[in-house]
Amino acid sequence: MFDALYLEKTDAGFSATRRSLSEDELKNATPDADVTLRVEYSALNYKDALALTNRSPVVRRWPMVPGIDGAGIVEESTHAGFAPGDRVILNGWGVGETHWGCLAQRARLRGDWLVPLPDGLDTRRAMAIGTAGYTAMLCVMMLQRQGVTPAQGEILVTGAAGGVGSVAVALLARLGYRVVASTGRRSEEAYLRGLGASEILDRAELSQPGKPLQKERWAGVVDAVGSHTLANACAQTRYRGTVTACGLAQGMDFPASVAPFILRGVKLIGVDSVMCPIEDRREAWSRLARELDHDALERITQVVGLDDALRLAPELLAGNVRGRTAVDVNR
Repeated sequence: MFDALYLEKTDAGFSATRRSLSEDELKNATPDADVTLRVEYSALNYKDALALTNRSPVVRRWPMVPGIDGAGIVEESTHAGFAPGDRVILNGWGVGETHWGCLAQRARLRGDWLVPLPDGLDTRRAMAIGTAGYTAMLCVMMLQRQGVTPAQGEILVTGAAGGVGSVAVALLARLGYRVVASTGRRSEEAYLRGLGASEILDRAELSQPGKPLQKERWAGVVDAVGSHTLANACAQTRYRGTVTACGLAQGMDFPASVAPFILRGVKLIGVDSVMCPIEDRREAWSRLARELDHDALERITQVVGLDDALRLAPELLAGNVRGRTAVDVNR
């Protein structure tokens, strides 16, 4: 038997509880899996919080064990790429949505979804980074692939006190970029400056309807917010600058004009972490192991237990959780 968070939806309603499950229940729920993972750490991400509170139709199969992230040790494997004893990372691929996830002490997964834990990281640090940090690195990679360099100007990071934003600020600052951090929590100014932000911008300056074209400022943008914030960020991006979009904390709408794209050549690049090709995943995790300052990661991170994840989910959705939350599934 092993402990897991367990989501059910019946005629009686929705429930999210911690309960004990059997190995047979796990195997019956995941017949297509070829790797059994002893999970050491998972994480609490925005999507996990939506699933745990049933605020959005994230879960598409019931019952469900949530947890889009996991890191641990392979116990059994029929996959050619992994053997018992290997330490691995899992992000996305519909886990926690259509396939039982990693907010549990055991998980059965497909080996094609797994990334070997790179040198320089343990499973705790990997889940302190989690999908949010891995997504932040994908955004940084996209900016760099478009030729955005520190010499070209400032980088805007929206939702900067959240998981994606915190890691993005720390990564970009360490790579030599001048980072402007947008947040609605002015109390987090010292925290964001400690991660390397050069300036703090009140999110109210971006979150309201704005003109289609505004004064040029940003060489690049990492946006985890969407809606008017993303539209204004595009309108303020410099000629041939690049905007990466990876989140929707403010909303899924995009009330914008084509003007920045056809008059300034601004590039808007969507960054998807769920189905991202394995080559980009390996590159992202390898770079995170080398380039993310471990002291900064510790300042970003809190570690909680399974029961705490249930308690914190509504707080995360309300914007009251700073940085990253790793989950020790064995407490």
